[in-house]
Amino acid sequence: MSGTFIIGVKTLARGVREEPRPFRIAIVGSLIYGIGNAASGWMIGRVTNRVVVPALTGSASVGAGDVWLAGATLMAITLVLVGGVLLRRIFGGAFTYALQARYRRLLSRRYLDLPLAWHHAHPAGRLLATAGSDVEAMWQATLVLPFALGTAVLILFAGIAMVSADPVLAAVGLIVVPALVIANIAYQRRMSPLVVRVQHLRGEVSTTAHESFEGALVVKTLGLADDEVDRFRVNAERLRDANVAAGRTRGAFDPIIEALPSLGTLMVLVLGTVRVTAGTTTVGDLVQIAYLLGLLAFPVRSFGWLLADLPRTVAGDARVQDVLQSDETTPWGARPVDAGGPLTVSTTDLSYRHPAPAVDPLAEEPAKPHPAPAPVLSDVTLDVTAGTTVAIVGGTGAGKSTLAGLLVRLVDPTTGHVLLDGVDVRELAEGAIAGAASLVPQSTFVFDDTIRGNVALGLDVTDDEVWQALELAQAEGFVKSLPLGLDELVGERGSTLSGGQRQRLALARALVRRPRLLVLDDATSALDPTVERAVLDGLERTGIGTTVVVVAYRPATIALADEVVHLEHGRVVDRGPAAEVEARDAGYRELVTAYARAAAARAAAAAEEEEVA
Repeated sequence: MSGTFIIGVKTLARGVREEPRPFRIAIVGSLIYGIGNAASGWMIGRVTNRVVVPALTGSASVGAGDVWLAGATLMAITLVLVGGVLLRRIFGGAFTYALQARYRRLLSRRYLDLPLAWHHAHPAGRLLATAGSDVEAMWQATLVLPFALGTAVLILFAGIAMVSADPVLAAVGLIVVPALVIANIAYQRRMSPLVVRVQHLRGEVSTTAHESFEGALVVKTLGLADDEVDRFRVNAERLRDANVAAGRTRGAFDPIIEALPSLGTLMVLVLGTVRVTAGTTTVGDLVQIAYLLGLLAFPVRSFGWLLADLPRTVAGDARVQDVLQSDETTPWGARPVDAGGPLTVSTTDLSYRHPAPAVDPLAEEPAKPHPAPAPVLSDVTLDVTAGTTVAIVGGTGAGKSTLAGLLVRLVDPTTGHVLLDGVDVRELAEGAIAGAASLVPQSTFVFDDTIRGNVALGLDVTDDEVWQALELAQAEGFVKSLPLGLDELVGERGSTLSGGQRQRLALARALVRRPRLLVLDDATSALDPTVERAVLDGLERTGIGTTVVVVAYRPATIALADEVVHLEHGRVVDRGPAAEVEARDAGYRELVTAYARAAAARAAAAAEEEEVA
């Protein structure tokens, strides 16, 4: 047996262990279906011999009672069959959809548990495809599994009934069974690589679509719609071609698998006619065997469906297990963050490098060795005094956002340590950092919810506390101007709000949690300096007691800080009061005066144009 078959069977067995109740009921229905069909064939043979043939030939007296009894018996068997089919289909479907729901819940939980570094290495589109089409593919075979098992029972009991009627005719008819087994195995082997390719390309299409939707603003502003459509078209056509190839294979094998039982029935009828004429068998036995062989024609195809779906099961399971069995975890300790006052923050010999892109387990070609990414941060050591405001300043790619994420443990350092109040963040209990520190990232995300829902975001707070947070974030005014106030829906990603309003909403979301450490990753870029000043002054007035670390670019923002840390190429090159760092650090001076120099250049150019005019 092929490896795909064995792995697929093991996956299905795992599903049976995880959702046993609906599977057991579905199997009972399948057993009723298999035994009932075999019984109906046997009964039709008896009715033919004892009622139909005597009535047609006049060889024996057949009364109305005999006819009604035969009809009632067949009707009873039919009703039992209907009950079996209902049980099989209803609970077979429940079995499949319960497994899909179970694994989608497991994946969603695992996605949230995995560290951010893991997500950086896995395309979001592929992860969406895993939770959608891969989970569906993983358990698609379970829809036909009870049917296939019921068919196995049908073959067993039908075989017994045929042999008991006429061993010779039974042998001729059942010779098609090994032929069906061989055809189904060949079908599964041919389909396996085709189905794996289809699942891989579904992930590619999902990734491309996700990137196009996420980057819709860029696509539209740069006029790249045609390019994105072409990029999507290429992947969509590859998926189409893969589906067509799989469909052609199915189309080639389906007629063979369907024709074999009919061929067996035809051989039985030819030989049976001879044997009936010779008096070595009865018409009823011939009808019984031919009827049972005819019954097998459709159910036996369930084996082909099952074998065809097993490669999809294996392919989907490979992607799902790649997530569920990832050894990348965020280990937590047991220590809480000590209560009271703003947090001190320190780092020692902190280094970080991004993970290499993950390899798709369904990739068609072996992954090429990927060079290790260069370090984003190297040997960063700094101390932030409790209650102070520190500005992290540096050029593009200096590692500022990475440092901000490390301070609140979005990712763990490659080497070195981050300490809050002298405790390594890896020793803190799960939830301790979230309860004491808040990060407002540079990319503001707003949920398709109300203002209240976006600020509270699962926190049990009163409306008064929400308004206080909005006031601190300088968002109270625009929220009050909205028709529904806190109940105003903001649209997907806050589409009804301006950039500055979204940033203030994100600030309020952080402030309502009364953080003892607030990390602002360029989170006030859409605010004017007056609003920035008001936000930080408001924190001091409330007495919350907050240490603020702000990634800053603008001189007005930097001026709000007690101390400046200058990052360059992932290293701390200087730190201290802003005026002192500017006096001695040429690189820092170049950064912070860039705005002023650009403004001066524009003013000089305007003056020159005016003078010429």
